[in-house]
Amino acid sequence: MVLTKDELISSLQKEVRILLHLATKVDRAKLDYRPTPKQRSTLELLRYLAMMGPLLTQAAKANGFDPSHWTAAQKELEAKSFDEVIDAIAATSD
Repeated sequence: MVLTKDELISSLQKEVRILLHLATKVDRAKLDYRPTPKQRSTLELLRYLAMMGPLLTQAAKANGFDPSHWTAAQKELEAKSFDEVIDAIAATSD
């Protein structure tokens, strides 16, 4: 199945809306919850999701992955609070 550019954009925007909706259900008292010790916490998972989509999209458009961009985005998001991460996710919809 091949998607048109508009269909792909619409699909990605829908995923962002779903993620933002699910994020409203997060109990802020449990942002540090880890299913197991080696898994990401809730906040770490949201930080990962905030950068993963945009960076992989950029990599696809650039026809290559740049690890330095990934590392820089990861460090930037590590300093962000829950609300700032949610704002970063919402900004990806555009």
